[in-house]
Amino acid sequence: MPKPRIKWSRVLSKALLVLVGIIFFLPFVWMFFSSLKPSTEVLSSGSELFGSRLEWANYLEAFTAVPYGRILLNTFGIAAAGSLITVTVSVLSAYAFARLRFPFRDQLFAIFIATLVLPLEVLVIPLYIGATKINMVDTYAAIVLPFAFGAFGTFMLRQFLLSLPTDYEEAARIDGASQPRLLWHVIVPLLRGPIAVVAAFSFIDYWNAFLWPLIIINDQAKAPLQLGLAMFSGERGTEWGALMAASSIAVVASLLIVVLMQKQLAKGINLGGFGGR
Repeated sequence: MPKPRIKWSRVLSKALLVLVGIIFFLPFVWMFFSSLKPSTEVLSSGSELFGSRLEWANYLEAFTAVPYGRILLNTFGIAAAGSLITVTVSVLSAYAFARLRFPFRDQLFAIFIATLVLPLEVLVIPLYIGATKINMVDTYAAIVLPFAFGAFGTFMLRQFLLSLPTDYEEAARIDGASQPRLLWHVIVPLLRGPIAVVAAFSFIDYWNAFLWPLIIINDQAKAPLQLGLAMFSGERGTEWGALMAASSIAVVASLLIVVLMQKQLAKGINLGGFGGR
């Protein structure tokens, strides 16, 4: 019986993937062990993982030095609401651009996609002026709504829809299904994978948002995560131990989303992320 041949290209590619994974994971390892060091040793100990003692009290201080529990609840609510609105808007707009016929559809879609190249720094000033005029400054809605209508989710879902045949939709229309029922019972189940991708990416974007909340939020009680982390730095310096502990807690949410939705994310990207006609 011939011995199976070793595909060295596959072995090399897997070894490189493991190496890259380790390189990307090392900062998180350093952050976690730094959260267990005394604050004075976080920077002075350099690359050493362990300090002179284990300071589990840093995690308690993270919740007492600033209202970190409230900040986490704020961020989770903002991210959940933002991802829900983003998915809803993306499904509706993707269906319109992929299936409906109306004047200048393709031109409007091209303009819509062109907004992806606009950097956030260009948008914050007009967004702030608009929020001021409608009294939305210092509100949760001001954080969520401006970026819930982005083009990325629409682009992904539209590309996936274009790759699907219209047989199911035509059969549903023959059976007398209305447009909302067709969308909910036919289109949405077919888009389950790409919807998971859009929801996960949107949740992580809201979870990590800093610049726009920094500009639009003044009340510390409404501060999201990244503003909360900035509160550990003040006139008396930075509480590095508590900051590392708070950062370790913050990373858990994004990491859990990626781990729990790994298969759906990969399937959604492979099937519909950048395919289509």
